[in-house]
Amino acid sequence: MVRMRKAVGQTLFDKLWRQHTVAELPDGSTLLYLDRILLHERTGSIALKSLAESGRSIHAPAQATVVIDHIVDTLPGRSDDTLMPGGGAFIRETRQAAAAAGIRVLDVDDPLQGIVHVVSPELGIAQPGLTLVCPDSHTCTQGALGALAWGIGSTDCEHALATQTLAVHKPANMRVRLDGQPAPGVTAKDIILHLIAAHGAGGGAGHAVEFAGEAVEAMSVEARMTLCNMAVEFAAWTGLCAPDQKVIDYVEGRPFAPSGEDWRRAVESWRELASDPSAAFDREIVVDVSALEPQVTWGVSPQHATGITGRAPEAGEQSVERALAYMALAPGQSLEGLPIDAAFIGSCTNSRLSDLRAAAEVLRGRKVAAGVRAICVPGSTQVKRAAEAEGLDTVFRDAGFEWRESGCSMCFFAGGEHFAERSRVISTTNRNFENRQGPSVRTHLASPVTVAASAVAGHITDPRRLTA
Repeated sequence: MVRMRKAVGQTLFDKLWRQHTVAELPDGSTLLYLDRILLHERTGSIALKSLAESGRSIHAPAQATVVIDHIVDTLPGRSDDTLMPGGGAFIRETRQAAAAAGIRVLDVDDPLQGIVHVVSPELGIAQPGLTLVCPDSHTCTQGALGALAWGIGSTDCEHALATQTLAVHKPANMRVRLDGQPAPGVTAKDIILHLIAAHGAGGGAGHAVEFAGEAVEAMSVEARMTLCNMAVEFAAWTGLCAPDQKVIDYVEGRPFAPSGEDWRRAVESWRELASDPSAAFDREIVVDVSALEPQVTWGVSPQHATGITGRAPEAGEQSVERALAYMALAPGQSLEGLPIDAAFIGSCTNSRLSDLRAAAEVLRGRKVAAGVRAICVPGSTQVKRAAEAEGLDTVFRDAGFEWRESGCSMCFFAGGEHFAERSRVISTTNRNFENRQGPSVRTHLASPVTVAASAVAGHITDPRRLTA
């Protein structure tokens, strides 16, 4: 009697990988075709300059986009002359190199300018089923649309531009299933911080992580971007979500989205982009999000997170003691009530229109506490204009926030601007490393609503106290 082996289905990641495979290479890597290449002026310019000096041409200039976002300042009335020493020359050199290569540039004064991982989805450059690379670790943000997107280095970027391919060793598959529905005040940012805290900053190492489950299905597309954005803080190779009707509705009509018959065919193919019921994952994590409260970090890694009513850990491991010392926290100290000097809303993690709306609801009719510097930096010029059309800028300004132009800003201080030395900041950014937002600055990561609530209170506070 012959027994037939039961067929094992494919994961979403497997399908995207297979669809873009050009060749299997002798060293075990796979040559993948790249649909889109994104660059910014801080790292992409290096690749453009090196290619030009070597005499190599860009294989498909129309498939590449340069965004000026990282070292540009975000002050009103900004120009090429940024706050970063030498930054103006850096921007002008990038602009010139891109023009010489025939690559589209979303420049400082372009109405489509913004943080690369914000503008790519909002313009329809990122789409379900595409491969996208960028010399930036948070490229995985765009996996929220069902794209295969990952960050690369400048040398790989040169190869990508010259050949429209990259050789990559295939990572393993992981599924993170988010069951239940979050309580009021708990956002995608809180969920991903909890995941990293529970399983470690290396918990996703060597894996492509698919976020799935009831909570993901209920999330907006922009909330899914927050999940995928911080997959890299989980050490994942990339993060992604299966595209559904919400994604299709999100992409439709965007400037670079397909139209007409191309749109119909695209949607037909996108509906096939899901993990098969029989697909096998190498690892699976299940999180009951209904049990979570708003999260905040206490230390110098995204894995140093706890519930807002929690406490800093007791001293023990040397790394914990060092983190507590840097953050000027005592072992077991309560985080809620900890005075802050500044509050920052921005970055590719939490600077989209939905993030600003959520923060504005907390701020409406309230004032930032005395002595707290509060800054809001929209993720793109389009987000800024949309927020202003809704009057959100007035809410932020009336509350006492600075209202800025779009860019990476003080997610890190490569733009030449930083918070005061040894100040304590609550921030919607993705990294709280030592000196990330300035020399000796102590950064606590949280969601937009928690940051807004804390800015009003003058100390780290549970947003549910203001929104209940």
